[in-house]
Amino acid sequence: MTRFLSLLIFFVLSAHVNAEQIEVEYKRFYSHINKIGDEDTAALQFAFGFLRVGEDRLCPINSAKIVTQKQTIALEVSKEHRFLVPKERALKLADASILIDLTEAANVCDMSVQIETKAEYVKNEYTAEELAYITRQYEAFFNEMGGFLSFMMPSVNGLIFRFSDTELDAPIPGTSGINNGMLMLDKAWLEQGNGLRLPEAPLRITAIAKG
Repeated sequence: MTRFLSLLIFFVLSAHVNAEQIEVEYKRFYSHINKIGDEDTAALQFAFGFLRVGEDRLCPINSAKIVTQKQTIALEVSKEHRFLVPKERALKLADASILIDLTEAANVCDMSVQIETKAEYVKNEYTAEELAYITRQYEAFFNEMGGFLSFMMPSVNGLIFRFSDTELDAPIPGTSGINNGMLMLDKAWLEQGNGLRLPEAPLRITAIAKG
């Protein structure tokens, strides 16, 4: 019994040491999300997470919340361990912070910022016009980020549809199909003016960026 209790105490202490809560200034997130949201990039959003150093996965997040002197706002964390941050200038002026409770030590988790389509643009059927609209949104984003140095920024060479099932394989007429949970449509295919029907709604849509 004594040995069992000792092992239990050791396990609890180890779990406490490995888990860590980190605090990040809201201003750091605002600097990203403030770059999008106008008419040209209205369909896009930034999703934040923490990439496990040396591994192709995100660090699990127990919770995330915005904290000011007057209020605490819980943020929804997706199953993939990413979260969205609202764009509120008042939070910036209030010197808000974001507290993230990680299951792993912070020194092995680096912040990951992903540009993706908003949830309302994720569905299982698209017209050619809708696909062209999403493509233009990404093109506008990269053009705005580059400014006068736009020649140094990646260009949009197509769209990637990512599905929750990373083992999903399915034929899509006229394309190379969904392979390992991912469908890639290059710019040449998009310029043909085709619509698209998917077996299920994707998790997100990102851009194929070509340097």
